[in-house]
Amino acid sequence: MPIFPTQYSTLSSVELKNYLQNKYGFAILVCKYLLRGVNDHYLVETKDKKFIFRIYRKSHRSLEEIRSEIAFLETLKSQGIGVSYPISTINQDQILEFNAAEGTRYGVLFSYAEGLSVNRLNDVQLSNFGKELARIHNVSCNIKLPYERKSYDLNMTMRQPLQSFKPIFENIPDQGLWIKDTIDKVIHKLESFELSEFSYGYCHYDLLPKNFHFDNKDNITFFDFDFLGKGYLVNDIMTFWIHLSLNATFNKMSQEEADHSFNILIKSYREVRQLSEDEIAAIPYLSFAFWIFYMGYHIEHFDDFSNTFFNQKFVIERVELIKTLTNKYCHFNT
Repeated sequence: MPIFPTQYSTLSSVELKNYLQNKYGFAILVCKYLLRGVNDHYLVETKDKKFIFRIYRKSHRSLEEIRSEIAFLETLKSQGIGVSYPISTINQDQILEFNAAEGTRYGVLFSYAEGLSVNRLNDVQLSNFGKELARIHNVSCNIKLPYERKSYDLNMTMRQPLQSFKPIFENIPDQGLWIKDTIDKVIHKLESFELSEFSYGYCHYDLLPKNFHFDNKDNITFFDFDFLGKGYLVNDIMTFWIHLSLNATFNKMSQEEADHSFNILIKSYREVRQLSEDEIAAIPYLSFAFWIFYMGYHIEHFDDFSNTFFNQKFVIERVELIKTLTNKYCHFNT
């Protein structure tokens, strides 16, 4: 009997352990399914090392996109920048191919980012974060990748997602109208800046604390560049600003503490790379675009990714959160 058409399979961790041992030539003690997220992740452990093996979801990333991510990480690694990087097999392959139930899926073994995620960064960690991010941007503004990635422009982050919002706001029209009106205001505000003067290149576009670790000496390692794409480089500072603004809004730190943390990050970033006052001023409006983009992503990938949480209750709560942050940090009359 032929296999029934499948849209998302889970590869066996037991079989994957044996397969990876043969491919990489080292004994694996543990191969454990770690996370079903945007992609599938497995924790791989040998006697003295850890790795992360990522299986890309077929509907999420093409082979060409993965190749560009790998090329970007290899370049950063060659510059001595703290990133999780791809590991080559015995045959010097970096991307493995799997004949899964839904078709061809691709996998990459990454070095393990030593240390832990930190919610409240101390001053040394903030300084190291800013300097290392600036070093990444010094590369990403000049690099030419073999295949194009997504562009985080105003169309991709706001206008296009808006087209997919109609079904989810049919029963909650007031929230939908607020989203539409605010998108117009944010686009108008952003277009009032000289956007052509903003630094441009490849962004991580998800630099929340879950995507970088600090070791016991406060050295930082960035990972999960899956959303790598072209855009204003200040977007990466914006994503961390979102983390600070959420902490301040929900009283996990005071606004003064959040401002202090942000100022240290900016000061350290500017020790390595230029950042204009207009780029900083645009951050709250770019953060609105970030929320809208990811809501659109949830809709686009509902079947394989967001169906466990993306419902009307989630949408209402998410819109209220975006309203709260927008009212607090965005100023459309100035």
